[in-house]
Amino acid sequence: MTTSILKRTHNCNQLGISDLNKETTLMGWVQTRRDHGGVIFVDLRDREGVTQVVFNPEYSAGVHKQAHVIRNEFVIGIKGIVSKRPEGMINKKLATGEIEIMADRLEIYNSASTPPFLIEEDTDASENIRLRYRYLDLRRPDMQKNIRTRHKTGVVIRNFLNENGYLDIETPFLTKSTPEGARDYLVPSRVNSGQFYALPQSPQLFKQVLMVAGFDKYYQIVKCFRDEDLRADRQPEFTQIDIEASFVDKEEIMKLSEKMMKKIFDEILNIKLKIPFNRLSYDEAMLRYGLDKPDTRFGLELIDISEIMEKSGCKVFADAVKKGGIVKAINAKKCASFSRKEIEQFTEFVGVYNAKGLAWIKIKENGKWQSPIAKFFTEQEIDALSDKIDMQKDDIIFFVADKPKVVNEALGNLRNHLAEKLDLIDKNLYNFLWVTDFPMFQYDEAEKAYQALHHPFTSPKKADLDKLETNPLSVKSEAYDLVLNGSEIGGGSIRNHRTDIQKKIFGILGIEEEGYKEKFGFLLEALEAGAPPHGGIAFGLDRLVMILCGTTSIREVIAFPKTQKAACLFTNAPSAASKMQLEELFIKVKRV
Repeated sequence: MTTSILKRTHNCNQLGISDLNKETTLMGWVQTRRDHGGVIFVDLRDREGVTQVVFNPEYSAGVHKQAHVIRNEFVIGIKGIVSKRPEGMINKKLATGEIEIMADRLEIYNSASTPPFLIEEDTDASENIRLRYRYLDLRRPDMQKNIRTRHKTGVVIRNFLNENGYLDIETPFLTKSTPEGARDYLVPSRVNSGQFYALPQSPQLFKQVLMVAGFDKYYQIVKCFRDEDLRADRQPEFTQIDIEASFVDKEEIMKLSEKMMKKIFDEILNIKLKIPFNRLSYDEAMLRYGLDKPDTRFGLELIDISEIMEKSGCKVFADAVKKGGIVKAINAKKCASFSRKEIEQFTEFVGVYNAKGLAWIKIKENGKWQSPIAKFFTEQEIDALSDKIDMQKDDIIFFVADKPKVVNEALGNLRNHLAEKLDLIDKNLYNFLWVTDFPMFQYDEAEKAYQALHHPFTSPKKADLDKLETNPLSVKSEAYDLVLNGSEIGGGSIRNHRTDIQKKIFGILGIEEEGYKEKFGFLLEALEAGAPPHGGIAFGLDRLVMILCGTTSIREVIAFPKTQKAACLFTNAPSAASKMQLEELFIKVKRV
């Protein structure tokens, strides 16, 4: 194989009308090849863009002859002169659309087989095909733009945190489990037979230890691992922007986060965010939106009508309230035209969230109700509901009655679904929202046990410390989530820096002394060495970049993502281990 003597002078998005008659050397992939009456035109592509190259037999017969073998995705280098395109041939869609290169030298570095899909911005290839041939998919302009945006976002974040005195410190991947609510990925140890490392779900414990060690301000853009059910915005391995600081309160962490978001949106999208961001307590978010990550770009708020329904003749509603449940409604304004089939589809939709049904009322002329449940309401109840829900002609109101969790999840997600269907969302808006004052604990009816709503190292509010052992469910925490357009992009808290409080929380969670010493003994030991008050926040980089790129799946902004079954179709991972590898690890695999 001969080594090329061509040396690239420009990229394929760099030359313009000011470069006329300049000699240039470009290298890249053949986007398209067209033969127009003996003159061959090639769109040459690299990561920066596209430039048209002309192989004209009258200009260079030998090079033109060489160009006959070129096909799409061949890798070539060309040398030539920058020329102005003929009148009527300017391509305003390209930065280089006013010029073309008259080639007098061609080197073909590599041929290419016919790709399974076109390497262009829009493709109708299925996601599985794209992931199988990811090296080709990543050549497409929109994917290259996404990955470049991810890079630029990382640069902005690092520069911002560096300028604010934060140190980039790495933490281990091979470690003990950290409690983040998902299953761990385990790594067997060959030198310690029968024992396992866990890949970190977050660097939570290590960043707290770094505060104890006196580093004061830490950050890391770090891989984290969770073995959980996947969807469009989840991956088994994901990237987190991890931030922790000493001697801070939540206001300082929130202000730092706002300034960082302002910087990111300014530099990546040229959008000037207004800070401070709006805030909403957890209780108010659940009351009005049903979800703790509400999309505030549209209305359609949920309305609690439990008090009106408590003694209603509508037995389903009244019974739900008597059993400690709630009844909520959502008013889809001017949507009484929804068909029976559409209403059935909405009923199926809320069923995914365990709702047993979806009641509805259409408002007709003179305020008359059309509904299978209309006959169960008294005149007083009709008047009360009409006022509370603002029922008007041509409105349709949807109701769910059940346990609070079921009602909120069902109607909260139906709210988002209706907004998409009715085109109520301004896609050009970026509504940031802090959700604060989370409950410290939630109670799992199935397990008959308390669980930490965030994680067990979150600090309770000082005013609620005396309720820890007497009424845990009333305790609020120093936790805060940052929500953007209905997606939680970050979450954090002020941490426990006192071992006595930490041990009380372990007790409430049913973790006995032997258990927490075995799992978290090194953290407790560190806290007893003189831990400063500290707190922080972590942002999902994948999800943030997804929003910046205007996509709906984090797989579009990760170079080599996994499928919803946690598989890599490109490398065919995971795969079976050899018998020798398993024997070295003292592992026997049971086939099922």
